[in-house]
Amino acid sequence: MSKPTVNRILKSLFASAVLLTLSACATGGEGAGKAVPEPTPRLATEKWTNRIKVDGHPDEIQLAAHATGVSANQDQALRALVSRWLSAEAREIVVSAPLGGGDPAVASRMAMAVRERLVMLGAPAPQVRLVGYDAAGNANAAVRVGFEYFVAEGPRCGQHWENLTATRKNETYDNFGCALAANLAAQIASPEDLIRPRDSTAIDAGRRDTVLGKYRKGETTSSAKDDQANGAISKAIN
Repeated sequence: MSKPTVNRILKSLFASAVLLTLSACATGGEGAGKAVPEPTPRLATEKWTNRIKVDGHPDEIQLAAHATGVSANQDQALRALVSRWLSAEAREIVVSAPLGGGDPAVASRMAMAVRERLVMLGAPAPQVRLVGYDAAGNANAAVRVGFEYFVAEGPRCGQHWENLTATRKNETYDNFGCALAANLAAQIASPEDLIRPRDSTAIDAGRRDTVLGKYRKGETTSSAKDDQANGAISKAIN
């Protein structure tokens, strides 16, 4: 067999191998048949922040529907509920009125009275939501009042302390960053913030118009200087 013939055969085999490789990539696709690995943390401490567990728990009381409104005992229960809601820094309180149970007029008035009482006890009106639930024909169905609070549980640290000198690898300890995540879980005021952000508050349209008006006129937009903030020591009141 001549040398040109051998070269043509080798080129043909190489082209066939390339075509087979390209067809395999086209049919299999990227990552076909393989489990997608979890993203590697950029820092050694980030792997611990993903191990903070946040669980939601309901805090609910049930109030009997009275035609005369909220009783004294129910008022005390609502006071305690609002106190726990403020301590938990929860998002909203839900008042659930029974539907399809006893007297719908009494249940409706009771639910409205409960909502008004919650607002009087310090819960902002936009954060007190009134809904209905199916009472399934129960004539004694109660008005449910409650909220959901969240608890953050951090990782357990100090379980494994390896000897870095034994491996001779320039790597961090496996526990590195664990205490940071545990402290975060223990100190955060509202664990729900780790799940979703809070709703933004409404803008102050009046203040915005005032500042923009002064800006267009070339006036100073900052607030006037407070004489009490000049650093002088005030005299004692006799």
